Amino acid sequence: MDLSQYLEFASCTDPGMVRSHNEDAVAADPATGLAVLADGMGGYNAGEVASGMATTVITTEMQQLFAKVKPYELDPETNKVIAPQLVREQVMKANASIYHAAQSQPQYAGMGTTLVVCLFYDNKALVAHLGDSRLYRMREGTLKQVTRDHSLLQEQIDSGLISAEQAKHAQHKNLVTKALGIDPTVEPEIREYETRPGDIYLLCSDGLCDMVEDGDISMTLEALGANLNLAAQQLVQMANDNGGKDNVSVILVRVLREYPAARGVMGKFLGWLK
Repeated sequence: MDLSQYLEFASCTDPGMVRSHNEDAVAADPATGLAVLADGMGGYNAGEVASGMATTVITTEMQQLFAKVKPYELDPETNKVIAPQLVREQVMKANASIYHAAQSQPQYAGMGTTLVVCLFYDNKALVAHLGDSRLYRMREGTLKQVTRDHSLLQEQIDSGLISAEQAKHAQHKNLVTKALGIDPTVEPEIREYETRPGDIYLLCSDGLCDMVEDGDISMTLEALGANLNLAAQQLVQMANDNGGKDNVSVILVRVLREYPAARGVMGKFLGWLK
């Protein structure tokens, strides 16, 4: 099932106004309903390597898998839908690749990356994430942050040490508690959500949400949502206009219409009628 008829994608990435090179990476495959965004960290150019490895490994592996299996198929052993396990396995494969490169090549020592993966299938969005890159959902004029940051700052907010307002002015915004490639193994946080036609999903690096208030993001999507490419470019421009202290990347995905899994002959027939 080619999901490019059901989902509209747009993306934009920029070094920002301060950094000399871009350590973010984005990848999208509308046909399989896959979006991947990574914000690299590490020594000279190493973050760029880590984020590039993450997006490449995950998209390539998922494309190869979907040529053989469908994300809505059931695992014969657990009788559960296989999509979460497929995504988890590819995230862990990317983690192993980055970790091995960091351990074996001195110039890449300590590199890692945040990650947001969003897989759309069967009227759902499956989200896997690590670190402080985010997924937002715009639905019926309301913007909601879907992911919860894996960061020291978020832990301090959760424990009541600081307020969300105080967190906006904190000095240690970028200290993440989970990342890809830092440890030999890692467990991504994976959740699944029902989608609706008209929803807009925003994957972004912290270069956007640190520079642009959620209210301004919401207004931009409301005003420019009909043109996703323009909306993506405007969000990046707003981050740069506000200082652009970090690389900034966004992927936008709009649900054009329902995309139920076509199971069996009748399912395929119904899919053709939609």
